[in-house]
Amino acid sequence: MDFEYTDKVKELVLRITNFMDEHVYPNEALYHEQVVAGGWKTPPLMQELKAKAKAQGLWNFFLPLVYGEHSGGLTNLEYAPIAEELGKVHWASEVFNCAAPDTGNMEVLAKYGNDEQKKQWLEPLLAGEIRSAFAMTEPDVASSDATNIETSIVRDGDEYVINGRKFYISGACRESCKIMIVMGKTDPENPNRHLQQSQVLVPMNTPGVNVIRPMTVFGYEDAPEGHAEIIFDNVRVPVSNILLGEGRGFEIAQGRLGPGRIHHCMRSVGAAQRALEMMAKRANERVAFGRPLASNQSVREDLAISHCQIEQSRLMTLKAAFKMDTAGNKEAKDLISMIKIVAPNMALDVIDRAIQMHGAAGLSQDFYLAQMFAGQRTLRLADGPDQVHMMQLGRTIAKNAEA
Repeated sequence: MDFEYTDKVKELVLRITNFMDEHVYPNEALYHEQVVAGGWKTPPLMQELKAKAKAQGLWNFFLPLVYGEHSGGLTNLEYAPIAEELGKVHWASEVFNCAAPDTGNMEVLAKYGNDEQKKQWLEPLLAGEIRSAFAMTEPDVASSDATNIETSIVRDGDEYVINGRKFYISGACRESCKIMIVMGKTDPENPNRHLQQSQVLVPMNTPGVNVIRPMTVFGYEDAPEGHAEIIFDNVRVPVSNILLGEGRGFEIAQGRLGPGRIHHCMRSVGAAQRALEMMAKRANERVAFGRPLASNQSVREDLAISHCQIEQSRLMTLKAAFKMDTAGNKEAKDLISMIKIVAPNMALDVIDRAIQMHGAAGLSQDFYLAQMFAGQRTLRLADGPDQVHMMQLGRTIAKNAEA
């Protein structure tokens, strides 16, 4: 395996780093101010930066070229250092149209959508004109087992009627969110539990779609995106809105989550790297008991172990990306599970040390660390909790030992 980046990727990373230095980092405070003032509306700053990034061709890196003219044309391995840079600011991915859940939804539409669905929804998503949401998680069942999903999708003539309750639907509070991919059951009595589910496209303005409230994350509302609780009350959509066909929902979900998981891990590495950089800066500048923090052995040890952990996770992420590119997502599933377990926990360790080194200020809104910590803690649940990945990985290890 050769993890040396090509000249093309090195140039892209340099261009993105320069863009971040010029337009993103200096505007973090302004972005926050506009979010507070605008609530669920996309901040004007975001629209300006998206236009700049798009004009420079810094756009849709996550999606292979095969999916159209708007695509970035990068492999997973090539995308890794780019996603790492974007992970250093929680809203930076949107600037380059590489933000979840849109990335996963665009991949689903590109891979499984028909021509009409692509025209209506994929193209405006690729152009960054609208946002989207993926509605799977439910409060009343253990949604880490996707076969538990209870939302009903019942055919009535030329329409599907949807009833159910979802929550933590990221992005659905946002005014610019126009479409959801909703997972529910069209065939609950099928003896094969993996063929009971389907996924359908549901526009946000469909009658019966009721956004009840934003679910907070450690007290954060995460505006302007939000994590909505939604009641589907006799929601009717055309039969043509189904993706791939009835009973294919679990299959689509599995195809969607592989790339999404490793993208999260790439960004986790970036978040941890930024936390380490902040930690090192603080250690050099902050004086306690008459000398810089960096003079203390325990501080140096924190910096050293953090650096080791980040590099370990970075290499494992690259290995998983390489395996996805060369052998396919299915063959890489164990490596994807491994890095999904490792990366968020690594980031939490590093960020926690950075918070400690910043003292009370590390808990405040004056630094990015508290919000970064909340986001990384969420990732231990998003796209499958640690326990599910460990259960599946452990099962594979035990099975291989029997052979």
